[in-house]
Amino acid sequence: MYRHDPDDKKDLFQEIVIQLWRAFPKFRQESKISTWIYQIALNVAISDFRKESRRPKRVELSENLTNISDNIYDNSTEEQLKIMHHAIAQLSEIEKAIVMLYFEEKDNEEIAEIVGITQNNVRVKMTRIREKLRAMLVKNE
Repeated sequence: MYRHDPDDKKDLFQEIVIQLWRAFPKFRQESKISTWIYQIALNVAISDFRKESRRPKRVELSENLTNISDNIYDNSTEEQLKIMHHAIAQLSEIEKAIVMLYFEEKDNEEIAEIVGITQNNVRVKMTRIREKLRAMLVKNE
């Protein structure tokens, strides 16, 4: 969710594994291991996202810009996914985290524990996130 380039995703994954390795001796077993892992991964991803947002944007130019195919195919599903990803990218870090956990089918209790808010707050935030995404998607139509 926080990275789009495959190499950047691999780098972020590696950083998450390193941080999990370093933090494991401090794991107090006060929560499920999966919740603890999600919390570490989320913190690393958000930190990486903040660092990256401060860096200048890199743009790669392809030599094949003039060789764009004229083949027409139905890419409506891909386009809808791109629009949804673009809308999600505009959310705040906490909203992205909640959406990511929701897509991973975590229940409100687990999302609340990972993010550090109450279950009621998770429900309220999810309602507001849905409304925000709906408004963004309607605007893009």
